[in-house]
Amino acid sequence: MFLKRKIDMMDLINLLPENCIAHILSFTTPRDICRSSLVSPVYRLAGESNVVWEKFLPPDYRDIVSRLCSPVASCSSTKELYFHLCNPARIDEGKMTFSLEKSSGKKCYMISARELLITWGNEPMYWTWKSIPQSRFSEVVELRTICWLEIHGKFSRKMLSPETNYAAYLILKVTERAYGLDTLPSETSVEVGDQRSSFSAYLCHCDNNKKSPDKLCFLHRFELLSGQVVGEEHRVPCCRDDGWMEIELGKFFSHGGGGGCDGGGNGDGDEVKMSLLEVNGYHLKGGLVIEGIEIRPKY
Repeated sequence: MFLKRKIDMMDLINLLPENCIAHILSFTTPRDICRSSLVSPVYRLAGESNVVWEKFLPPDYRDIVSRLCSPVASCSSTKELYFHLCNPARIDEGKMTFSLEKSSGKKCYMISARELLITWGNEPMYWTWKSIPQSRFSEVVELRTICWLEIHGKFSRKMLSPETNYAAYLILKVTERAYGLDTLPSETSVEVGDQRSSFSAYLCHCDNNKKSPDKLCFLHRFELLSGQVVGEEHRVPCCRDDGWMEIELGKFFSHGGGGGCDGGGNGDGDEVKMSLLEVNGYHLKGGLVIEGIEIRPKY
């Protein structure tokens, strides 16, 4: 009986005009469209409609397309344009990349290292700017040696998708000759208005069996500083599919009337401020390669 009712319902839906089904599908998600196309040929045809896929594109997609560094090839449909924009592409003269999250159509951005504020970032004694084939940007920056690690970034919340939980991630690599990055945790934070989300993180996986010269020379100081963060949860970098690693800096909620970080509050700031600092140990560290900061939906 249940199966018969299910079949009858499918027959009724199949009797609807294609544009009516397309209008209904436009209130779902790209993921739902792909799934429904497997159920019925009628869904599959309706799911190809430009009406459906234009609903999934952000309202300012024409402006975003005009800012792409490489012009978009002629797309035969709105659906084709949608999936083209799901691939990260450089915009604004290569200062950042833009993409759509494929399953939801939410906006994602990555800010290049050149657009970040890095303490002594233009001092060749401490940092080196170079091009590497693995990066989507023309330049990345590598930490040679420094005792004061401080990285800041900012982004307009208005450029993001509304009513969406977001997180910011530092995109990095650690060279084979890296040192001092696992001695003490760094402090990360994301601020929007008067709200703040913060974490404690190591920039590489700790090796408790390895005794670096830093730890041997300043063992007592490091033990005192480490004792202040005992019991806290420390994040470590995670591997990405593109060969880089990432570490979460913090999270926040983006909505039309003003944003606030995770945890509530009525923050009304339009600027997302992100940072990573390790300024307590005064020990030398090096071998950190920064590509940028990525901002994407968090579920």
